[in-house]
Amino acid sequence: MRKIFLTAMIFSLLTVPGFALKIKTGEDVIKAMHSKYSGKWYKTLTFVQKNTQWGSDGSITNSTWYEAMSVPGRLRVDFDPLDSGNGMMFVDGNQMIFNGGKLARNTPRIHDLMVLGFDVYSQSPEKTIGQLKELKYDLTVLSENEWQGRSVWVVGAAKGDGKSPQFWIDKDRLLFVKLVKAGGTEGKQVQETRFNKYYKVKGGGWVSPEVEFIVNGKNTFLEEYSDIQTDIPLDEDLFNPEKWANVGKTYFKLK
Repeated sequence: MRKIFLTAMIFSLLTVPGFALKIKTGEDVIKAMHSKYSGKWYKTLTFVQKNTQWGSDGSITNSTWYEAMSVPGRLRVDFDPLDSGNGMMFVDGNQMIFNGGKLARNTPRIHDLMVLGFDVYSQSPEKTIGQLKELKYDLTVLSENEWQGRSVWVVGAAKGDGKSPQFWIDKDRLLFVKLVKAGGTEGKQVQETRFNKYYKVKGGGWVSPEVEFIVNGKNTFLEEYSDIQTDIPLDEDLFNPEKWANVGKTYFKLK
């Protein structure tokens, strides 16, 4: 009986999401993230985003965006002032830019921050894995490190490799905390994105109210979120590009 109990206990530990003996590849990390929060993550998220942008000449520009997200796969961003009709939308692998209330550009784009910070918890692991492979993250490479005093999985890069496309996942909470990839016209920039100050929201899931963008070690863009709300009903028209012109303006003003 004791032997059976010990065997069952060991098997239980090995199947717990995030348990070290199970995590051997980046795909394992993605599956653990999904397993930990599947059915426990919010379906919608809205917030006001205050931006600080640093120019190469030392100038600082501030702006405000209004955002509504439907997880997985849809994000609407309205630029202040709302009457301008300017903004962008990410819907099912496409990025749309709007100027003056009209669609100006529509291009394919998988938004890796949406995938790793939100969609991974609601869509199938197979879809997330496919998207990350398309974005050229090598899910066969897995290392360990520390970030802000916490242990993390580093997917896509060996320890000490600070240039290969990679994302960092908090081992315990299984939350995305950092992304590194090449950028610039010739890919010579090292671009880093950090999800900071996570807190748990009512009803399940986490939100990072501060996001930093760093290029070659220098701050370039900072996002700070306020008026954060989760799991509130969202009008489907918010994510319909044909109805862009008036829906966001009306929704965010009423809200």
